[in-house]
Amino acid sequence: MIKPEAPSGRPEAVFVLLLLQCLFWLIAGLSAAPFVLGGEIHMAGLVLATLLLALGTCLLAIGVLWRRRRARSLAIALEVVCLFGTAVLLLIPLGFNKGPVSMLVNAALPLTIIVLLRKDGEAFS
Repeated sequence: MIKPEAPSGRPEAVFVLLLLQCLFWLIAGLSAAPFVLGGEIHMAGLVLATLLLALGTCLLAIGVLWRRRRARSLAIALEVVCLFGTAVLLLIPLGFNKGPVSMLVNAALPLTIIVLLRKDGEAFS
C-alpha cells in the first residue's frame, strides 16, 4: 500500500530560525537606542531601520509559517542579502567580529534558512 507523505516541517523550522534572527536584530536596534539619548542623533535612523528590519523579518516568519510562496521567496532574498553583507564585512577590514558566534549568526543562520526553503514548493501555496 502506498502511504501519502507527511507534510514537511521545514516551514515551522524556518519560522523558528527567522524569529531568532528577528530577535537578534531587535536586540541590536534596542542596544543602539541609548546612543541617541547620549547625543548621537544620527543613530536614531539606524535604530529605526534595524527595528523595521526586525518587524519585517517577523512578518516574513509568519508568512512562511502560513506557507505563502511570496514570503518564501522574500525570505530567501533577505537571506541572500545577509550572506552578501557578511561576505563584504569579512573582506573589508572594518573591525568586524569574526568569532564563532558572529559566524553562526551572520553566515550559518542565513545559509540554513536558504537550505530549508529551497525546492520545497509543494509545501507552499
